[in-house]
Amino acid sequence: MSGFFYVYILVSRGDKTIHYTGVTSDVEQRLREHNRGSYSHTAANRPWRIEIAIAFKSESKARAFEKYLKSGSGREFARRHF
Repeated sequence: MSGFFYVYILVSRGDKTIHYTGVTSDVEQRLREHNRGSYSHTAANRPWRIEIAIAFKSESKARAFEKYLKSGSGREFARRHF
């Protein structure tokens, strides 16, 4: 769907305990980039799969939710619910 911003959580296929959280407007393209090794933060743990992607109409709300998920309580929330 165009016009949305997605907060996504990736899980490493090699080690299911390794996750990465990010924001994008194109989840499938971003997954391809992560799996190509385009980002230093995720290159060592590829391949990745999408665990969840949540759509927001507002980029600022998507970025705020991403920031929350990267916090201690947000990581615990994600662990319990996703």
